[in-house]
Amino acid sequence: MLDRHRGQRPKHRKPFHKGDLKYIILDLTKDKPRYGYEVIQVLEDLSHGFYAPSPGTVYPTLQMLEEMGHISADQQDSKKVYTITDEGRQFLAEREEFAEEIKNKMRDYWNPEKVNEMGDTMNEFRDLWRFLHRQARTADAEKIQRIRDIISRASNEIEDILK
Repeated sequence: MLDRHRGQRPKHRKPFHKGDLKYIILDLTKDKPRYGYEVIQVLEDLSHGFYAPSPGTVYPTLQMLEEMGHISADQQDSKKVYTITDEGRQFLAEREEFAEEIKNKMRDYWNPEKVNEMGDTMNEFRDLWRFLHRQARTADAEKIQRIRDIISRASNEIEDILK
């Protein structure tokens, strides 16, 4: 969403700092082998829909962890399945306190007291996006402008509520 007053995107806090995701991925593969898309889905589930890392974030991290020897990849039905190695377990164990701090920060980031209400709200956004994705392609310019105006008004009202 553009900040209409300054013409730029507002800065948002991120759930992770650069390099933190590798600890979460290692922790997830510690529980069971996973494929890349599953890592994305689990992170989205853990965040109650507030965060889904892009494939452009997850897959390079998986490759880096594999190159470091912390995970191994096996091909299963045209998918790579990643499993933590003994070196990965040791790396995670040696940094257990830091990894736990990241997981706690991740849980706190999504305000667990309001997760259900915000999860429902995020589902509404997803439903609207899916509907627009399916239907708006065939809309004429006037209808698209009306939709944009409605979304802009709603965005401004939401910003006013949250100030």
